[in-house]
This record gives sequence, structure tokens and C-alpha cells, in this order.
Amino acid sequence: LGDSALARFRRDVLEQPGVGTAIVLIGINDIGLSGSAGPDGVVYPQVSTAQLIAGYRELIAQARTDGVYIVGATIPPFAGSTYFSPEKERLRTEVNTWIRESDAFDKVVDLEQALTEPGDRTRLAAAFDSGDHLHPNDSGYRAMAVVIARALAT
Repeated sequence: LGDSALARFRRDVLEQPGVGTAIVLIGINDIGLSGSAGPDGVVYPQVSTAQLIAGYRELIAQARTDGVYIVGATIPPFAGSTYFSPEKERLRTEVNTWIRESDAFDKVVDLEQALTEPGDRTRLAAAFDSGDHLHPNDSGYRAMAVVIARALAT
């Protein structure tokens, strides 16, 4: 769905004046479209956890080369969305585990934890679901902002 984060990170983030911190929340479209036809009818290749992690590592390297502090955000849940399948949930869980445990980022914000339905970590909390089970509503984005602000303040 357009240029990848790898293709646009330098232009859209690192080359912007005054950037000191980048928050990276990517991967749900890669996971969701993996092996599926997109809205344009193109069938996207299968993506692996290793490929997604390699992409994160490349963004981290670019940020560090430019002296930019880089924050990794876990991928929020998406059960009930048209993207969801057990295999895609496995990918999301593996990537989130890597984000949390790898120490690759300067800091991590756990958006999964902030937005998850109590008792079902595969779903957005009803209070934060825009209705498509993929995108947060305004309350969900406010919850994300609180978690990010808190993390950046420490």
C-alpha cells in the first residue's frame, strides 16, 4: 500500500528538520496483507518474522547513524479485522516479543498492552475500537498518546 517504511524513512523522518526521536509503529499491513490480495488486487508475498525484524533493524541502524533516538512500538491487536488469521496473529506476537525483549530500540512503548481487550490480547478493547477491529478510535489514539508521553518522559 504505497512506499514501504524502509523506502520512505529517510525522507519522511530523518531528513525532517529538528528530528531527535522517531517512534516506529509498523508491520500490521505487512502482516495483514501477507499472502493475501490487497485492495488493488495485487497478491502480496508471504512475510516472515525474520523479514519483519530485519526491516526494524534497518530502520534502527538508519536512525542511529543520524543520531536519532528510536522508540519501538508494539503492534496492537487486530482479531475480528479482515486481516486476521491465527498465522498472522502468530507473526504479530513474535514481532511484539522481539520488540519487547531484543533491546534493539532505545525505548519501547507497549501499545498492545495499552489497547488490548481485557482477557483477550488478540482484540482491541471495545472502548478503543473504531469498528473495523484494526484501527483505534479517538479514545484509542488518546490512550496511545498517554503511553507514549509517559515512556518519553522517563
